[in-house]
Amino acid sequence: MRNLSKNYRHLDIYLDHLRVEKGLAKNTLEAYGKDLTEFIQWAEDIFKRPLFDIHEKDLRLYFLDRSEAGLSPRSITRKISTLKGFYRYLLKEGHIRENPTDLLETPRLSAPLPRDLSLEEVDRLLAQPDPDSLLGARDKAMLEILYATGLRVSELLALRTQDINLEVGYLVAYGKGSKERLVPFGEIALEDLSRYLLTFRPRLCKAGKVPYVFLNRSGKRLSRQGFWKLIHRYATQAGIASMVTPHVLRHAFATHLLERGADLRSVQLLLGHASISTTQIYTHLNRERLKKIYQRHHPRAE
Repeated sequence: MRNLSKNYRHLDIYLDHLRVEKGLAKNTLEAYGKDLTEFIQWAEDIFKRPLFDIHEKDLRLYFLDRSEAGLSPRSITRKISTLKGFYRYLLKEGHIRENPTDLLETPRLSAPLPRDLSLEEVDRLLAQPDPDSLLGARDKAMLEILYATGLRVSELLALRTQDINLEVGYLVAYGKGSKERLVPFGEIALEDLSRYLLTFRPRLCKAGKVPYVFLNRSGKRLSRQGFWKLIHRYATQAGIASMVTPHVLRHAFATHLLERGADLRSVQLLLGHASISTTQIYTHLNRERLKKIYQRHHPRAE
């Protein structure tokens, strides 16, 4: 049954406006309705706030999520256009005082590199879950594995117990095109993952033999949306002001390896990039940091 919240009522009124005042075709209206419904569901689920209390940073977080989910730049451009039209209407009708879509630009939203997380910020983020609680132990293991391996969130949530080797400390990830790769992880991630698998996961596994490693309260595979909510909440608790997404930890994994001397080819293999050119987007950042270090410490830098 259709959700009758105020958000959806305003959506219905807007679509009626487009149909009557603009004379848009049925297919176009359906496309607009689908895009806006998807956004409303996401915003209510993640932020639990009405559309009138959505800000530009919230919209950017939404489009980062869509991009990480594999949505094409063309589709993102269409969704931005749809949201811009909707919020212009809300502004005109006096429902909002400022239009949060005014500064949205597709090139910025589809930029290949997210904002960096420092080591100190990563430490704060990973320290948020309570390792002695059922879900906290699960969340701690997920975050540690994500940062220790640089997995895509889809790869993380698709992990099965048979994909984990606790004795050696590696996992088997299945990337784009179902390509298989072995990814090692360190002692901290190994400790948290082992503790979760041996002590806490059996308490979550309520539906018999569920193959997936990370389960929700109902004993089913944790959803991508569910993980997004978790990482957003922990980032807020950690006092990290910038947008933190699963891809931000993947990015931190790559940049921190490069900063400590890892070669680009090794990082490419760990990330599962098909081409070295994809991994090379990280090198300009590394060069900029080296330049700053040089300027700060070299006696003839000025």
